Amino acid sequence: MKTKKATAVLATAIVLALSASACGGSDSKDENNDSKGGSAAADAGLTSIVNTSDKKGGTVTFEHSDVPDSLDPGNTYYGWVQNFSRLYGRTLTTFKPAAGEAGLEVVPDLAESLGEPSADAKTWTYKLRTGVKFDDGSPVTSKDVKYAIERSNFAPEALSNGPTYFKAYLEGGEAYKGPYKDKAPEGLKSIETPDDQTIVFKLNKPFADMDYLASFSQTAPVPQAKDKGAAYVQQMASSGPYKFESYEEGRGATLVRNPHWDKATDPIRPALADKITIKFKVNPTTVDQNLMSGNITVDAAGTGLQTKTQPKVLTNPKEKARTDNSYAGATSYMALSTKVKPFDNPDCRKAVQYALDKSSVQAALGGDTKGDVASTLLPPTVNGYQKFDLYQTEGNKGDVTKAKAALADCGQPNGFTTNLTARSDRPDEVQMATAIQASLKKVGINAEIKQYPSGKYFSNFAGVPSYVHEHKLGMMMMAWGADWPTGFGFLDQIVNGSAIKPSGGNNLMELNDPGVNKALQDGIAETDAAARTKAWGEVDKLVMENASVVPLVYRKNLLYRPDNATNVTVTQAYLGMYDYLLIGSTT
Repeated sequence: MKTKKATAVLATAIVLALSASACGGSDSKDENNDSKGGSAAADAGLTSIVNTSDKKGGTVTFEHSDVPDSLDPGNTYYGWVQNFSRLYGRTLTTFKPAAGEAGLEVVPDLAESLGEPSADAKTWTYKLRTGVKFDDGSPVTSKDVKYAIERSNFAPEALSNGPTYFKAYLEGGEAYKGPYKDKAPEGLKSIETPDDQTIVFKLNKPFADMDYLASFSQTAPVPQAKDKGAAYVQQMASSGPYKFESYEEGRGATLVRNPHWDKATDPIRPALADKITIKFKVNPTTVDQNLMSGNITVDAAGTGLQTKTQPKVLTNPKEKARTDNSYAGATSYMALSTKVKPFDNPDCRKAVQYALDKSSVQAALGGDTKGDVASTLLPPTVNGYQKFDLYQTEGNKGDVTKAKAALADCGQPNGFTTNLTARSDRPDEVQMATAIQASLKKVGINAEIKQYPSGKYFSNFAGVPSYVHEHKLGMMMMAWGADWPTGFGFLDQIVNGSAIKPSGGNNLMELNDPGVNKALQDGIAETDAAARTKAWGEVDKLVMENASVVPLVYRKNLLYRPDNATNVTVTQAYLGMYDYLLIGSTT
């Protein structure tokens, strides 16, 4: 999710976009801004740290409207879990906990420095810091990182939720069966651990973004002796400043200080709070109410206030001053399954592209505050974005004439019936789906909305091809942010044919276009940064020509920071939510 060395051009572009487009911009540019909670200006958290404090103690409380895909760092793909898991799992690299542009910088975490690549970018070497320990006092070694990657990428029968980059790029990755099936003591040979502090990755093709990939939670170390597959989440080993005191499946968790965490080995985590709690399955409007009343510190989902709550905040100057209207580096879109009739016919997909009234979808989401109408899959804040619109309609309100012509071309002149999925615990997404349903009906496309819980949306429903085919899920609501803020980090796992898997997948279209696959591979092998950036816009155009993705809105989040939250700042590295490594609490 989200440069090794993030380019100055990219970082500056994102900061400029945030400053120009966010509501009621902040006058403060000081990263060490000591503004106190509600006295700070609206959007102060976009470019500064609000309510700074170095006081230890207190409890940071999170709530979430559903359950995570998993809190296991090796079995998750949700952006908020990637952010949250850094509290208890240290990865080889991570994004710097800092305000504004500085938050896009990848820095060493478990590793003592960024990776050392070979000249062809096919071999990458990392040296681990000495003195890092698990919560039981045992040392963290390179073998624990190797094992973590093997279990997270190569054992879909137990851990199906995470991305597949390592499997696709490590030598022999396509044949390795994972540590639960392959009992060879050396494991995957293309990950070498010559000593306890060194790990070497041997890739089958050049991969210029390796330091980005190394920031993924999948590189958080796991001691093999303690692994229990999918059940590991019940009792995980911590390498960060917090460990699990309790965990209740589907209900929540409590984290307390890890007595074996040593600040001397961890220069980036302040770890101020004594305790962290998270509660699941809280009604989203109740989460908003608890934030505004100061009963909790953070909305874990990081997607901002609900549409119903917005007017109460935006019309009250004191409440608005507690908000940050952040670009999420994400696009809400609708995936059209290329394996479900009639969307196996590209003209039927184009009919939807032309029929859709995107302005009504934007309004259903909450208007300009929640995002801009989209015409591309890549959002403007991601490196490689190119502005174009292959299915332009006047005022983004749809074109009935063009839609009906496409329906005739695909042999469905009177329209057809299909199913449209949305996440039941995300009322804004359901409202968007309802707006889509209404606009498509005008051309004879009747969509029945099917709702599923977000925690199982990918593992059990929309991300399971066999379920999609059986239940004829032709259209699926989706929101996606960059794994890291480049075109490859955004596109690969949602449009590359190699990312299709039996469950937990994110290529919901089941798009396996040879031209798209090759363009992605050629782009990431390009060592010239400018040429690599240009390649991503071209991939985006190829995907849009296929018409299996319907871009809806470039997302923005209206985040709320209660007065009891300290050290609050937005991180673009994690989908424009607050940086969970920094947040403390006065309560």
